[in-house]
Amino acid sequence: MLKKIIGIMLTLVLVIGVVGGCSNSENEVTDNAGSADDVGSEMVEEAQDAVKESSGDKESYKFGYTCMDGTNPFFVILEETIRNEVEANGDELIATDPANDVMLQITQIEDMITQGIDAIFLNPAEAEGILPALDMLKEAGIPIINFDTEVADLSYVDSYVGSDNYNAGFVCGEDLVSKYPEGGDIIILDSPTMNSITDRTNGFVDAIEGKNFNVVAQQDAKGNLEVSMGITEDLLQAHGDVVAIFGGNDPTALGALAATNAAGMSECLIYGVDGSPDIKAELTNPDSLIAGTGAQSPIGIAEKSVEVMYQYLSGDSVEDRYPVETFLITSENVEEFGTDGWQ
Repeated sequence: MLKKIIGIMLTLVLVIGVVGGCSNSENEVTDNAGSADDVGSEMVEEAQDAVKESSGDKESYKFGYTCMDGTNPFFVILEETIRNEVEANGDELIATDPANDVMLQITQIEDMITQGIDAIFLNPAEAEGILPALDMLKEAGIPIINFDTEVADLSYVDSYVGSDNYNAGFVCGEDLVSKYPEGGDIIILDSPTMNSITDRTNGFVDAIEGKNFNVVAQQDAKGNLEVSMGITEDLLQAHGDVVAIFGGNDPTALGALAATNAAGMSECLIYGVDGSPDIKAELTNPDSLIAGTGAQSPIGIAEKSVEVMYQYLSGDSVEDRYPVETFLITSENVEEFGTDGWQ
């Protein structure tokens, strides 16, 4: 951009010099001088536009958006909220869905760069695997607001906005301890490549540590309902007497619920993290095995991400991270939050 401005300015100087020379010559045709004046005016306008753009004062922005799984209800409402906020400001949002495939996500990000995005809202399919895309974005000089799930190296991003994921898992563990003070065998369905779920799992494990709970199985459910259901079905054949199952997100918990229902279980407590409408609906059912969810707010994350993005683009300083509150929803307080939408 700086080279462009300098080039425009040099051309402008030459044009003005020609115009000046013409005005000092009595034999020069006045139409030519007028034409040069028009060119000079156009050059001035172009230079002003270039300076304006380089200063961050653009009339409109083209934003990129990518998340690990665009079909997850959590990300559906999050993307919708970001889009509404961006478009209300007169800007454009290009959204992609890699369906939990980090290689596809990298390809999609590369494509968005070629489309000329000015900045990107980014949630990685894999914390480590996404690093090649971050290198491309850095080389292109594209600002990154990382949301919900941290990338492995936060030095690439301009700010991170996300839930207190550790606490979301911790409050689930605390609730389990209160309901099963004697302890028991449990299953954990995590997703090691997703930092957000890893943080939740760590919080849950820390909350139950030293409380006589035995983790008989811990497997990667990839944050997916169908995968979780299949894994849980297999695990229950060997561990049918577990007292609880912790899922790293609500889709995982719902997959575990489907498997326990199919197995005819009636006394297993199932925990998730998200606070989704589907989980909250289960919490209103007295016969459901869903015991609680570490609730977060995708709407809050989206709104804060947009706020931080515009703050950064305006040239104002931003914090390295912005935590968004998490809390426990159970059958005892679910009515406070409703079941027809996100909190």
